[in-house]
Amino acid sequence: MAKPTPLVTAEVGPARLEICVADITTLALDAIVNAANRTLLGGGVDGAIHRAAGPGLLAECATLGGCETGAAKITRGYRLPARHVIHAVGPVWSGGGRGEEDLLASCYRRSLELAAADRLRSLAFPAISTGVYRFPPDRAARIAVGTVAAELAASPRGIERVVFCCFAREAADHHIAAVAELGLA
Repeated sequence: MAKPTPLVTAEVGPARLEICVADITTLALDAIVNAANRTLLGGGVDGAIHRAAGPGLLAECATLGGCETGAAKITRGYRLPARHVIHAVGPVWSGGGRGEEDLLASCYRRSLELAAADRLRSLAFPAISTGVYRFPPDRAARIAVGTVAAELAASPRGIERVVFCCFAREAADHHIAAVAELGLA
């Protein structure tokens, strides 16, 4: 697997944040985060991760009883280059009045907590909720970068590398702008 070249890197405590454009299923990290739905059984980025991981991932997800919005669960990575998959369920955008921002931030916090609990040192996030869930991508990027940076600065938890893996350059540009707004780059 070719390692994608980061468009931007930033240091937050002992951790390095990276932004790249790549297929998240190709990253050889301790974990990749899956922008999952509440069933954890496929669709969108979730479907691509399930296809790449193979039937073992679906079988394990079927035993988990789904996942609430704003929460996350961890599984093995099966045929993926990543050892684990953290399934985070982001909110559907409903105009911003139903706690969507807090729920999205919770996805990132819970994913970092699970990674730390399993002593993982590297993980990659997609742009959670910005596809069919219609969360405004610029706002989602600010929440993603801000939440991860704040969590790592407050308690690094042994995490050394966090990649914001964007499928398209436009999404990466939103994350780059968020890093700049926080003065991290």
